[in-house]
Amino acid sequence: MLQIKNLNIVHKKDLHTIVTDFRFVLNPGEKAVLIGEEGNGKTTLLKWIYDPALVEAYAEVTGERICTGERLGYLPQDLPDWDREKTLYEFFSEEPMFWDQTPKELGELAGNLKLPVEFFYGEQKMETLSGGEKVKAQMARLLMAQPTIMLLDEPSNDIDIETLEWLERLIRDTKQSVLFISHDETLIERTANVVIHMEQLRRKTTCRYTVVRTNYREYLRNRNAAFEKQEQEALNEKRAEKIREEKFRRIYQSVDHELNTITRQNPSGGRLLKKKMKAVKSLERRYEREAEDMTQMPESEEAIFFKFGEKIRIPAGKVILDFHRDQLTCPGDSDGAGRVLAKSVELIIRGQQKVCIIGQNGAGKTTLMKQIAKEMLERTDIHAEYMPQNYEELLDLDVTPIEFLDDTGEKEKRTMIRTYLGSMKYTADEMSHPIAQLSGGQKAKILLLKMSMSGADVLILDEPTRNFSPLSSPVIREVLSSYGGVIISISHDRKYIDEVCDQVYRLTADGLEKISD
Repeated sequence: MLQIKNLNIVHKKDLHTIVTDFRFVLNPGEKAVLIGEEGNGKTTLLKWIYDPALVEAYAEVTGERICTGERLGYLPQDLPDWDREKTLYEFFSEEPMFWDQTPKELGELAGNLKLPVEFFYGEQKMETLSGGEKVKAQMARLLMAQPTIMLLDEPSNDIDIETLEWLERLIRDTKQSVLFISHDETLIERTANVVIHMEQLRRKTTCRYTVVRTNYREYLRNRNAAFEKQEQEALNEKRAEKIREEKFRRIYQSVDHELNTITRQNPSGGRLLKKKMKAVKSLERRYEREAEDMTQMPESEEAIFFKFGEKIRIPAGKVILDFHRDQLTCPGDSDGAGRVLAKSVELIIRGQQKVCIIGQNGAGKTTLMKQIAKEMLERTDIHAEYMPQNYEELLDLDVTPIEFLDDTGEKEKRTMIRTYLGSMKYTADEMSHPIAQLSGGQKAKILLLKMSMSGADVLILDEPTRNFSPLSSPVIREVLSSYGGVIISISHDRKYIDEVCDQVYRLTADGLEKISD
């Protein structure tokens, strides 16, 4: 059992409070999901639970963590720097339980993760793996350690759909307790039986958390129903208060008028009116006390607001991409030679189509997307913008979001940028922080804003929803679905594929296979 008592976490730099008096018990076998908007501190909380030393550099923490007799296994959101230069064999060798694995056990684990058995003994460096292969390698080493509680930070990021389905079965069926963060709504819906919702209210000046032992869909239904009921009660009481205030105003004015006009010849009448005014004042105080106990309007984090220009339209018949390669190869060594990933790759895209490319990890999807992006960004008859899987390929981590988005230095432009960032839930402090200090979802928002402000009519997106919370993702999907230009994307997000994309291709060793239209 994992127990957390009276936990308080505050950022050292800006004194921003992440959680206050957080209390939680993870019982044996429970599958708890941490949800909340980008930058709300979910990763910081998970790091502290695994090892408080991981957050000492940037967070002030008080509270108690009890996990006596438990073995915690932790999957970080990003591969740690100290593991990047290691070979696969070195990476796995550092786990003592690796040497206890039988060939059969390694074979089963490799099969589940769609990896070759020799993967565990490879000389390839960890930093050269695809995003999905990095997650699989870390997940494999974690499982070898046989933890009693698994702490998983974005285990669904970058892994292919087949592995996602395996991950769902693992989380749902394992006897171990699991506490995880994920932006994959389908995964959450199919696995979690406890929901921990972290919120930042009133422009991130107040924090709140909610723990509910139910599934995700039921949590959202109950939350929305409770909010609607509370809002209706608040409105009804507000209307009743206005009627009461108007009635009181008429009584007060009547008594006050009589009191001011009464003659000295009727002193007893004056005394009666003064008593009446005293009763009116008493009534006023009672109404004020009742107003303090009135139902308040429900507070929740506002959804992000984001859109592309409504005038963006590409003629349906216009050929946007006519891409042909006899071979798709991964980046080679210094001699230029590279491993062949696929043969006879052909892709033709016309105006207003929204295309998604899927495939197993390591199949070459990102390599293909980079080649498509290079070709399209050079075109002058269209305006293409590219969101890579690794945001740091485009972002300058040392500048602020405002500085990155501002290409003019004009006051009006900066004011507009601040307004846009505010609509994407940035606080004034976050707008002034170096991009390096922002969460993955906040970095993704910067790139989407850049695309929106540019007026691009072609979007090239490598895993566009991977870092957006399950609360923000529906907004992003709706915006992209209504976008009037062309979208060429890679994704393993099943809701994104269903709601946004009208054509889906699978990349295999034999090229692109069309699987839906």
